[in-house]
Amino acid sequence: MAKIRVLIIDDSALIRSVLTQIISAQTDMQVIGAAPDPLVAREMIRALNPDVLTLDVEMPRMDGLDFLQKLMRLRPTPVVMVSSLTERGAEVTIRALELGAVDFVAKPKLGIADGMQDLSAEICDKIRVAAKVRMHRRSTAIAPAIEKAAIERKEPATRFSRVSTEKLIVIGASTGGTEAIREVLTRLPADCPGVLITQHMPPGFTRSFAARMDSLTRLVVSEAADGERVLPGHAYIAPGDRHLRVAKSGSNYIIALDDSEPVNRHRPSVEVLFRSVAAIAGSNALGVMLTGMGRDGAAGMLEMRKAGSFNIAQDEASCVVFGMPREAIAAGGVDEILPVTEITPRLLRQLAQMGAGYRV
Repeated sequence: MAKIRVLIIDDSALIRSVLTQIISAQTDMQVIGAAPDPLVAREMIRALNPDVLTLDVEMPRMDGLDFLQKLMRLRPTPVVMVSSLTERGAEVTIRALELGAVDFVAKPKLGIADGMQDLSAEICDKIRVAAKVRMHRRSTAIAPAIEKAAIERKEPATRFSRVSTEKLIVIGASTGGTEAIREVLTRLPADCPGVLITQHMPPGFTRSFAARMDSLTRLVVSEAADGERVLPGHAYIAPGDRHLRVAKSGSNYIIALDDSEPVNRHRPSVEVLFRSVAAIAGSNALGVMLTGMGRDGAAGMLEMRKAGSFNIAQDEASCVVFGMPREAIAAGGVDEILPVTEITPRLLRQLAQMGAGYRV
């Protein structure tokens, strides 16, 4: 089997050296070059035709985002971003995922060499996934529907009817999930039920992701806070280092966060969210499993379906990675399998059938 050919692009000689050691130690991949900036990388890509790039976010001579935007327009290639754990680094990383990066690895703040070695399994797993992704030329313009959603005034939750507060939409995602989540959220109306989201993402990045989604949708999107009431017209994203559960306080759904052990190697875990929804919301819930690697959430989605919820899985053709949807389907927890662009219209039709007052 041919090895995965990786080109490293990073202005730090230390990072280039560490990544080279990590990747070269794998039997199924090899480093074919290391570039200190995008201009050098551009020539190396033409000459070497790599399978996967690792790309630093902030570099001299050409910003990593500018380079990524040009790359995805002219020569789409799978990219794993190497991001700094700063507010600026998180914001840029979220934008890089919008532009077509497959995934990212967060550099440790201290002890970079040892910290990167500790992340070696994660780095190599993400490179393997990226090598399998089908790349397409991308338009970098934001879709008109998203522009319209971004400028529309957000409706206050106090105007929603009680029937809307009884329903709940829950979403699980991993690799490729930020863009799939955006596709779902930007199509939801301002009067939709509350939305709870677990996206596999490290601490520091979920807040930037929530802020980005808030700017692009009709919903009020935020990083979830413990004890917060779940309101219609709002979406809540699990913090990058805490499990998100739904609980009940009287007739209201509330958010419960905790620092318990990872589940399926993840915290936050989709499994944790879905199982809590099965126990608390039952037939008032709608579940969505989006693109992602692994099987996190498959058992929980089956529990949701047994409790009466209506569940959708993203189809293989529109997934970056079909792992999590495939496992949920195989477990028997899915009612329908749809392209990501058809998921929200189907949710709204189901809500109308459930008596939530929608006209579709």
